[in-house]
Amino acid sequence: GINVWCAAGKGTFGTDELVTRIAAARLDKVVSHRTLIIPQLGAPGVAAHVVKERSGFSVVYGPVLARDIKAFLANSLKKTAAMRRKDFPLRERTVLAPIELVQSLKYYAIVMAVFGLVALLRGSLLSTSFLIDAVFLFATLLAGTVLFPILLPWLPGRPFSFKGALLGLAVAAGAFLLSDASLVARLSYFLFIPALTAFISLNFTGCTPYT
Repeated sequence: GINVWCAAGKGTFGTDELVTRIAAARLDKVVSHRTLIIPQLGAPGVAAHVVKERSGFSVVYGPVLARDIKAFLANSLKKTAAMRRKDFPLRERTVLAPIELVQSLKYYAIVMAVFGLVALLRGSLLSTSFLIDAVFLFATLLAGTVLFPILLPWLPGRPFSFKGALLGLAVAAGAFLLSDASLVARLSYFLFIPALTAFISLNFTGCTPYT
């Protein structure tokens, strides 16, 4: 799956590692055949001809999903079009959102603690402006960790940073209209919030079958 793809891109699932593991496991003594089936998404890191030269094993790129391996074997190691394709439906996107949100909450808590201390020293801890800032900072977090994966296919543009920035602009517009801070402070929302949602959205690149 996606983890194999990431590992192939980083070199931890690649030609050298595969050859090393074949030798360490003495695979040629364990099995009589000389065929290896590896995940299709591992292909970017594996040079099949080099594996063949160095280990004697031929590489066959299997289906994207492990659940299709049985059908792949039954079909004489031939993939159907469905076996080559990795969809990324809403269910798979939303299941990742809670993880991203929880990981980001600790940073939100740290930032709010610092902002709260400054507001306390200025005597504005319970001011409407501070409360609105706290709410919209959390909304920024939600936009980057929850709304982004849900709306991913429909957000314009290809770069994740651009898609995330668009969500940030929507949050910034809401903060601008509702905050009672100075005009300069409210305009700063359009610099800070889109940048933050763009950064948070970039964390999602390693969780998707496309970037």
